[in-house]
Amino acid sequence: MSALSQPAQRMTEAEYLAFERASELRHECFAGEVFAMTGASEAHNLIAADVLVSLRNQLRGRPCKVYIADMRVKVAATGLYTYPDLSVVCGEARFADNQFDMLLNPTVIITVIIEVLSPATEACDRGRKFQHCRQIETLRACLLIAQDSPRIERYLRHDDGAWLLTDAHGLDARLSLAAIGCALALADVYEQVTFGPASEHSADTKPPQPGG
Repeated sequence: MSALSQPAQRMTEAEYLAFERASELRHECFAGEVFAMTGASEAHNLIAADVLVSLRNQLRGRPCKVYIADMRVKVAATGLYTYPDLSVVCGEARFADNQFDMLLNPTVIITVIIEVLSPATEACDRGRKFQHCRQIETLRACLLIAQDSPRIERYLRHDDGAWLLTDAHGLDARLSLAAIGCALALADVYEQVTFGPASEHSADTKPPQPGG
């Protein structure tokens, strides 16, 4: 997820959707506040592309679809409109209207719904946004992918509604996604990324769990 600027203005849902569909830029919206999204880093884009390729290959021939960041997700329970880096739906995709650009039932989302973390958005993605996204009834897993070190956090929803964290780090690690019958090898996810000198140390540091 790329960073958000300060809210530009307040809009009704209808006003936001009309504005967003006519805009060349993407905006998130919550409680009438509209936030412009900024561009993503090279590492962010490379990681998201590698995850897309891996999942798409594994899901080929199965009734699952992988959507990239232009697919907006509506959290119906809270009214948040957001853009995960990747969203996966297994089964029939449900959309909010006949524009087919606002997904209601993701099975997996990457960051906070499969998403790539950046320093500018990590606090938001771990806390407030994750609180919203876990209200999606169909959501079974959420991945938070770091871009400064080889680390993926997987949150799985149990039948009782509790979320369990698994933290995979290091290029030798592999993380399963049983909700969609896939797995991600971190060596594949970070294949094109060059890390800075501190990345090895930071990969061994377990981050805090999201608030809420």
